[in-house]
Amino acid sequence: MFTLLRNWLRHRLGQPQIPAAAWQSAMAALPLIARLHPPDRERLRSLATLFLQQKALEPAGGLELAPEMGPRIAVQACLPILNLGLDYYRDWSSIILYPEGFLARHEYTDSNGLVHNIHRPLIGEAWERGPVILSWANVAASTTESGHNVVIHEMAHKLDMLTGRVNGLPPLHRDMAVQDWSQIFNDAYQHLCQEVDWGRPTAVDPYAADSPGEFFAVISEAFFTTPERVIEAYPDVYQQLRAFYRQDPLAHHS
Repeated sequence: MFTLLRNWLRHRLGQPQIPAAAWQSAMAALPLIARLHPPDRERLRSLATLFLQQKALEPAGGLELAPEMGPRIAVQACLPILNLGLDYYRDWSSIILYPEGFLARHEYTDSNGLVHNIHRPLIGEAWERGPVILSWANVAASTTESGHNVVIHEMAHKLDMLTGRVNGLPPLHRDMAVQDWSQIFNDAYQHLCQEVDWGRPTAVDPYAADSPGEFFAVISEAFFTTPERVIEAYPDVYQQLRAFYRQDPLAHHS
């Protein structure tokens, strides 16, 4: 009840919505948004407005911010939480935006106790209780690359982080069973890993086989962008995602 009241107050006290021109531009660039039913689009617009009030967009790597960048990122970021609420993106406040892919430094300790520092090229990254980092080139490309959406991918990681470790288990609703989720996702993940090992074509990006956490993020972006692939290859996973996100993308896909 408290969360619903807080969300209502945010909408009542919030600043004016994303301007009409910027909103129309975002929808024109994002067919997955334009396909929403009109009332859902308006709710998304309000949620994206609040998102931009709470999350700072910070340019890096020489990027110059353009007016369309914020709204386009916000509407994609808010699509997964359209029926969940902005509290699902709590405890972080900024998006760092590079013009293209970036190098990320990671430190790990091997089985012998030696500490290694490596640099990996990335197009997106989410830090627990920290910022989301994105490549604008890949954000823009997400509008034309079927099944891929780097913003939704990183936001799925943020949802996963709400329960701690990134392991593909976000905070489930009371009417969902952790045992069912874990069994269904583990079976699908093992199946995908087998397909990748055998060199077979996969229904989703084979990067999903990297870890259970990446499987959840990859299949979440596919759930919203190419739901027909997900329900055909992994119908039980689709139903779990439908229950968690409280959305059915197939209902507004033609």
